[in-house]
Amino acid sequence: MGNGPVALLARSAACNVLAAVFVVFAAGAAAAADVGGKNGSSAAAAARCDLFQGRWMADKSYPLYDASRCPFVPDVFDCRRNGRPDDDYLKLRWSPAACRLPRFDGAELLRRWRGKTVLFVGDSLSMNQWASLSCMLHAALPPGGAGRVSFASGEPVSSVRFLDYDVSVVLYYSRFLVDVAQRDGLGRVLMLDSMRDASAWLGADVLVFNTWHWWTYRGASQVWEYVQEGNSTYRDMDRLEAFSKGLSTWARWVDANIDTSRTRVFYQGISPSHYSSSSSSEQDNGGAAAAAAGNGGCYRQTRPLQEATDGGGGAGVVLLPEQVVVRGVVGSMSTAVSLLDITWLSQLRIDAHPSVYGGPGRDGMDCTHWCVAGLPDAWNHILYAML
Repeated sequence: MGNGPVALLARSAACNVLAAVFVVFAAGAAAAADVGGKNGSSAAAAARCDLFQGRWMADKSYPLYDASRCPFVPDVFDCRRNGRPDDDYLKLRWSPAACRLPRFDGAELLRRWRGKTVLFVGDSLSMNQWASLSCMLHAALPPGGAGRVSFASGEPVSSVRFLDYDVSVVLYYSRFLVDVAQRDGLGRVLMLDSMRDASAWLGADVLVFNTWHWWTYRGASQVWEYVQEGNSTYRDMDRLEAFSKGLSTWARWVDANIDTSRTRVFYQGISPSHYSSSSSSEQDNGGAAAAAAGNGGCYRQTRPLQEATDGGGGAGVVLLPEQVVVRGVVGSMSTAVSLLDITWLSQLRIDAHPSVYGGPGRDGMDCTHWCVAGLPDAWNHILYAML
């Protein structure tokens, strides 16, 4: 445990990472809106069906929490505080086609996770999911009572700890999972077979990994100058091939280092963007923002593209190339890794991005990330069902 996330957090605090410890008074029970039925029977049904095919249903009891009362939401995700005027995007509940999700019970989850650490490892889309889960648990603190919570925000580690339960929900920010290293004469090098920081991820009870979007960036948004695999160095490489090689390095590390009797492992599937003229993965951030601003994108979108999935991933449905890579790598692992296959249910939610409501100092259009509260709550609701 000496190199694990708890020890790393302690070292970060000692290095003056911004931290605040406070007493939080729960602001009333947010409606843990769901479907009828007892948890046990619903969970059993969930285990037998595809949780990722279904429809978005209007639910007036949503959202699960008030983001204005959650102190962990990064400014760039807090769309309502940043001036977004509509709120219908908050009042949609994900409903699988063939079963019922168990009612989300944050208090029960805190009790079940007593003494445990949940660690998200990945880019800002992992941050999206981490902030959402932290708020969902925060909303479950006893109404009218006191819940002691500590919050540390830093680079690369941020953490929310529910002190009365000894539960830590941690984010380790990593764009690629593999390393980017500074090399003399070359500059920044994306190392496809190196994971020097991975020891920091050991010791968690639940691990949720993610990477994809940064592999596609070019121009000013690209954060490396060369790619290295083994003893070979390249000026560039097909990005999907590089992603496959890097993800395979991650898979080998998980197979060699994770004890699944101690740790449950998830991979957050591909989160889609909604830039209209072309995918944000094919251009730098500035180009994507300009394309969205000029051609619509997610700007002023207040309703999903459609209510229900079309059976994404089933027979006759073409997967995105990056989905093929993820499924292939995860499927080849000896370690049991659960895929949070969020692509199709998220693809419907063109209305759920920050768009121009990313906060002060944020220019352009954000059709990649998601408002919190919002869509990432459904990812965590499904994670809860899978657990």
